Order: sequence, then structure tokens, then C-alpha cells
Amino acid sequence: MNTLVTLIENLDFVATVDAQDRVLRNASVLVVGDRIEEVGRHEEVTARVGKRPIDRRIDGRRLGMIPGLIDAHVHLSETLSKAVFPDVLSTRAWVFHWAKPFYAHVNEEDEKVGVALGIAEMLRSGTTCFLDMGAQNDAGLTAQTAGTLGIRGVVARHAADQMPSEIPPGWSQEMLEHHFFPNHEVALEALEYSVRRWDGYAEGRIRCWVNIEGKEPCSLELHLGARELAAELGVGTTYHIASSIEESHVSERKYGRWPITRIAEAGGLGPNLVLAHAVATKEEEVALLAEHGTAVAFCPSTSLKLAKGATAIGRYPEMLEAGVTVALGTDGVSAAGNLNLHRQIHLAGGMFKDARLDPDLVGAKKALRMATIDGATALDMNHQIGSLEVGKSADFVLFDLDHHEWVPFADPLQALVWSASPASIAQTWVAGRPLYVDGRVNTIEETELRREARARAADIVRRAGLDSSVPVTTTLYD
Repeated sequence: MNTLVTLIENLDFVATVDAQDRVLRNASVLVVGDRIEEVGRHEEVTARVGKRPIDRRIDGRRLGMIPGLIDAHVHLSETLSKAVFPDVLSTRAWVFHWAKPFYAHVNEEDEKVGVALGIAEMLRSGTTCFLDMGAQNDAGLTAQTAGTLGIRGVVARHAADQMPSEIPPGWSQEMLEHHFFPNHEVALEALEYSVRRWDGYAEGRIRCWVNIEGKEPCSLELHLGARELAAELGVGTTYHIASSIEESHVSERKYGRWPITRIAEAGGLGPNLVLAHAVATKEEEVALLAEHGTAVAFCPSTSLKLAKGATAIGRYPEMLEAGVTVALGTDGVSAAGNLNLHRQIHLAGGMFKDARLDPDLVGAKKALRMATIDGATALDMNHQIGSLEVGKSADFVLFDLDHHEWVPFADPLQALVWSASPASIAQTWVAGRPLYVDGRVNTIEETELRREARARAADIVRRAGLDSSVPVTTTLYD
């Protein structure tokens, strides 16, 4: 059991992201084992610590601390597809003609490498916890890799139950058999097995949820059943919904309802559900989300790259105003281009200000909360992570304030959101362990990992046949 006593003293600032959004100057933090035991101004902490033996002292001068960032929507199995797909794709063509063929040719070894590569990028970017949509192979691959690298996260199996009437090129038989179940009942049995096998792995750092793909590939029964099963098992569920205006229009043509309304009318919304994207929503659907305590994972970079329309039709400021928990996600690297959650904070803080000519919208303080305590709330982990408070896990990020991004600065939150980037991250800690220090992730050999990732990525693209002949539009599920 880790009982190491660490005192990080004289920090320039600590952004606690607690209920009062306190930003402490000249602060110290005492970490005992994997927990925060003291946080406050240096003089106060020193007085409370007294003559207690300290195993490790860290000079915090010229360092700033924030809570670890929480990625509320990511596809780790997609990590080897960075900069492969064209950037002229809308969501549905991207999914059906590019992403699915890529996924279909990701074998178990490919997925292990991709997950490890993605986690390394997360740790370098200050992300300490993630919600993964689902493995292309077995959820255990993600769980074991994440467990070894030391990060915190939610893993899952992938599931759907409605195949398209026409199978596009590149969709392998193996992928179809693994992803698509004959009905929702069989799918839920497989999902339950994964939860019972992997939830609580790695001393509880790894949770496992009842995740499904969502949207057209999933029946209404599977959408509803996933949340009901999750509630029975004491976990959560997440799926893609209202992820584009095209998807919402397809739902309206087929069922006479936009997607979230259709789910709500069937009793499918609830507090253990995180909706990924939810960009194409109606005004009345915002009220439904608030009423049922359903969270949303907003992915700014993906909206920009795939033209989802966050600034044109997205109602995220209205969701925040209504009390909906809106967390931030990076999505996958081919959809967003990166797993840099700090970039999502920057975008979320400013994109609605600009789109609506309103300088009061979102801003630095709220954007940081979306990536920390709001993400923790969405994942039902806000009792454990998301803010720097006594009794919570020691998941945090240290910034080097001698880096040019921070010289000079007055307001730490403004500097963090508008001036800084992961380039100035000095350390990333999870559960009291420094996992990224001195420019390296210390739980994996990154040089060999990157070499293998390049080779495997090129081979997947070749096997999947992803070239200029692949369509950039689609009529699937219409």
C-alpha cells in the first residue's frame, strides 16, 4: 500500500476548482499515499503539518497546480488513425466509409499499441482520467494497458444491433460479428459480462461501463436497455446521439422525432447517462436533459473538423444555463486530430463568445470546470476526483511557470486557458504517482512505442483499403 508522504510547498498557485473556485497563491499541498490530506496557503499547511515526518519534499516555486483533466469522450482504439482520413468529411460519411473500415482491421496487438500511444499523449497533455467509448476487440485490452500505464479511466466493450441493409467496402466479417449482435438482449448479455469482468480493475482506477455505439446502428431497445442495465450494475453508460444535423433529420424522417426527444419519450434519459456530442438538439430537449440529470460530452475539435455545427446549431451555452452537466471530450484522433484536452478547454472557453458576439459566454473559469469537476460529475466520480480538496485522489497537473507561455502573467486561470498549452506541463500525477515527469512518461518506453505505432498504422490503412477511391458522402441508414 502506498503511504508515501509528499509535501509540494510554495506553489505559485493552486486552482482548486472547488465549489468556490478558489485560486490559492503561495500554496502547499500534502499528499499521503494516493490522497490529498492538506491543501491551502503555505503558512496554514505548514502549521497543520507541524513536525510530521515528510518522505518527499518538492519545491513548488515557479510551479502552478490544477486538477487532472478528465476526457469525457474518447476513442482510444482509434489512435493509430491520426491524419489518415480526409478533412472534407461530414460525420456520417466519416463513420461509415472511413472509420468503420479502419476499425475493422485493428487487431488485438494494434489496439494495445494504439491505446498505449493514446494514453501517453493524454498524460503529456494533463489528462488523468478518461471515458472510452469502447474497444474494437475486448475491453480487457484497454483496461490492462491503462492499468499498467497508471492512468484512471472508464473502459467498455463496443456494441450495436442494427446492421445497415448494404455493407460498405472495408467492413470485415470479423468486425460485423464482433460489433453487431442479433438483438439488444444478446448485446446486453455481452456488455454485462465485460462490466462484471473489468469494473474495479487496477485497484479501482479502472471502471467498466455499459457502452453502446448509439445512433442508427442501435435499436431503441438497446439505447434504453443499456441505461437500465448500467443502473442495475451500479455503473454508467454513454453513446453517440444527435451527433450531426443529418442524423437528427434521418431520425425525424423515420420516427417523427429528433433523437433525444425519441429517447426521452421512451423513458431513456437518466443521471447515469452521458450523451456524446448532442450537437443537433432542440430548445425543448435542453430542458429534458436538465430534468433527467443526463450529462453531455462536448467535443469542440471534432465539431470543427467534421462540421458538426457546434457554433451554428449547438445549444451548449443553453445547456450550461439550464444546469446540464456539460463535460469536455477529445473524441478520437481522426475525428479531432489530437487527444489534447487542454486544447478543448481553450476552444470551449472562446468559441461561443465569438459565434454569438457575447463576451460573457463560457470563459476561462467555466471551461476549466468543464474539463475537471464537471467531467468528474458526468462520470459519477466527483466524490473522488475533479477538484483539489482534502480527501480526494491526488490527481493533478503541475505547470512550469518559467516556460515562456507563462511569462509574465497575473491571473492564473486566464493564463491557463488563453496563453498556456501542454508544452508547459512539468508533471502529471494520478493517485499520488508522478506518471509524466521531466519530459517523459515513466511507465512506458515511448521511443519503441512510436516506432511500432507508425508501422502498424500504415499496415492498417493498407489492409482497410483507405485511399482516394473511398466515398466522402453516404446514404447508409437513410
